[in-house]
Amino acid sequence: MECLYFAAGRCRSCSLMAVPYLQQLQDKAEHCARLLADHTSLRFLPPQPSTESGFRNKAKMVISGTSESPNIGILDADGHGIDLRHCGVCAPELRAAFPVIERFIRQLGLIPYDVPKRKGELKHVIITLAPSGDLMVRWVLRTKKHFVALRDSLELFRKALPAAKVVSVNFLPEHKAVLEGEEEIVLTAAQTLGMELNGIGMHLRPQGFFQTNTEIAGALYRQARQWVTELEPASLWDLYCGVGGFALHCSASGRQVVGVESSAAAVKAAERSAADLGMENTRFVTGDATDFVVGQDQGPELVVVNPPRRGIGAVMADWLNDSQVKHVIYSSCNAVSLAKDLKRMGNLEPVEARVMDMFPQTNHYEVILRLQRKE
Repeated sequence: MECLYFAAGRCRSCSLMAVPYLQQLQDKAEHCARLLADHTSLRFLPPQPSTESGFRNKAKMVISGTSESPNIGILDADGHGIDLRHCGVCAPELRAAFPVIERFIRQLGLIPYDVPKRKGELKHVIITLAPSGDLMVRWVLRTKKHFVALRDSLELFRKALPAAKVVSVNFLPEHKAVLEGEEEIVLTAAQTLGMELNGIGMHLRPQGFFQTNTEIAGALYRQARQWVTELEPASLWDLYCGVGGFALHCSASGRQVVGVESSAAAVKAAERSAADLGMENTRFVTGDATDFVVGQDQGPELVVVNPPRRGIGAVMADWLNDSQVKHVIYSSCNAVSLAKDLKRMGNLEPVEARVMDMFPQTNHYEVILRLQRKE
């Protein structure tokens, strides 16, 4: 993949842009194998490649410049805007939305936030693409100064961008390096974006998490489902479940499935998906995953964990190690923390692993690994 922004030195977010893609994939597989080399019984399946460009289903764009001439992109080291509206890793449908965003910024007189001066109103625009082609558009404001203008222009905005099924306004009053605040007002009748993968319909709320590479997310869920189908557990927990991707993919008649997630909005979305799919034996719980497991008298036959980059941590790892859980599927976005967690789970033997290239053009990747209890 070639990128004019990278070649010009304007953006180096994709640090591997100059490396041939097959070499990227091989390097990631070798990096993961080195980190997990102590587990001699572990067999690596062929790494799952991704489409090289246009794979991102989410654009988290900083708005800078002026109302008359806004930049849509990122900030440089000094806090000044760099326009990246033609970024090649963003899906074409996202790039097609940027001219509409720019036009409405100008027409409504939305004032971009100036980071060095700490002045202005419009901080970010976050756009998510569903497999159906529908979009979720989120305007992130410092205050409610522009809220009425955005609300009243909704009909015109959706006419200009018909794919925008969910439109919301988020408020981030603090000056800090985060994308969004706690308060969010959805302007459209539709409150969730439908995200169907592998025939499983899921619902994404504005502040919910979903993998940024739809193609690889689908492959990740299929791999987990394949393992679960082969093992046929009677009970399964999906910890750090988000909108329920693993739980919903691994649900089956007679199997008791519980998903645990700290985000109440994500749990609500997962519950709606389970209801839509008629999964009566699949339920979801709002709460901290570690607190949930230590409060249980007995674990299930199989546990899926999909933690943030820091990993599952000592308490969760020790609980899994000492429990009667027969199988664990660990989906990790950070093989370094995965290796650290595995050291605490000596009673569970890593059997199979697969690198999933969720983030082409960067050093990051996902790895999914299956463990079984030693006899």
